[in-house]
Amino acid sequence: MPPRIFLKPGKDKPLHAHHPWIFSGAIARVDNATDGDTVDICDASGRFLARGYYNARSQIAARVWTFDDVPIDRAFFRARLERAITARNALIDRATTNAYRLVNAESDGLAGVIVDRYADFVVVQFLTLGAEKRKAEIVELLAELLAPRGIYERSDVDVREKEGLAPSVGVLHGAEPPDRIEIRENNLRFWVDVKRGHKTGFYLDQRENRARVAEFLRAAVGGQSSAVLNVFSYTGGFAVSVCAANPNARVINLDTSREALNLARENMRLNDCDARGEFIEGDAFQVLRRYRDQGKVFDAIILDPPKFVFTQAQMQSGLRGYKDINLLAFKLLKPGGILVTFSCSGQVSAALFQQVVFQAATDAQRDAHILAKLSQAPDHPILLAFPESEYLKGLVCRTC
Repeated sequence: MPPRIFLKPGKDKPLHAHHPWIFSGAIARVDNATDGDTVDICDASGRFLARGYYNARSQIAARVWTFDDVPIDRAFFRARLERAITARNALIDRATTNAYRLVNAESDGLAGVIVDRYADFVVVQFLTLGAEKRKAEIVELLAELLAPRGIYERSDVDVREKEGLAPSVGVLHGAEPPDRIEIRENNLRFWVDVKRGHKTGFYLDQRENRARVAEFLRAAVGGQSSAVLNVFSYTGGFAVSVCAANPNARVINLDTSREALNLARENMRLNDCDARGEFIEGDAFQVLRRYRDQGKVFDAIILDPPKFVFTQAQMQSGLRGYKDINLLAFKLLKPGGILVTFSCSGQVSAALFQQVVFQAATDAQRDAHILAKLSQAPDHPILLAFPESEYLKGLVCRTC
């Protein structure tokens, strides 16, 4: 018999709805399976539900490869990769953009696998033990299907520790990427450090939002001079987009990382707008409080913070962080000013995030209209059966 796991009675409902995770508490029995094995997932009566992989060390003890009774072999992975690549080819204007996500884990039927393209290079992450076991096969197929100059691994994320895996970084195929790769996004140019930068080097999930926010801000100021505060600026993605859309915009980029700010300066220079940029190294909460005490005001503020909530145990402290930073931003906006605010915490729903921003506005004694609700770029698809795949949410608000 193949390795199998059996669910407790009544715990198979999510599988029937094609949710790809099985938590350890839902499992009644494990037959002939060791960590990382491909397993048949069965209901309490032994009926086949799905095929996936198992890891007793993880709270998510099994993840689904497929709900069909098909072999998990090279042909399976080739078909999944081809489907994901074809979908991106239909989504991305490759004449103006050459950096985007090719595989988005569970949303593309490849749980634990992330694949990003940066010009001629591919950067991958294998986040789980089951994905790690298939690394060599998947990398060979990516090399065959994409013919990149090189494939570089950035599996240096905390989730691997929960899977019993050490970080893994380095060249998996072809050439090593240079220290900086120049990419195009919506006909703008950016330097990206795929070897040391956040995530796989760049926040690809914000691509459409950068363009939309730039247009909102351009329309709001009507060609007039505007002061924009770009908080948690990283390497200046929003700053470049805003300046490209509005030649009268000036942007203060605020981040804790000097290296990120240096690259933000170079990215603004690459797009001929560095003269309209300012670069402040510091803690966002402290700097915004100082600006408040100094009576500074801005036409627009962009808040794109890192994840504040990683677990349910951190929910209250994380929500306080979101409220505090948005409260400070509302107090620093001119009447009619624009606040663009994001949360990338998957544990925080869009409705809850909106409630927190509302509470911040109330405490700041400001009224505001929601002009737009934002989400992750379509190359980071949200699977209807898997609400956890929707993690990025944003609001564009105009103060009254």
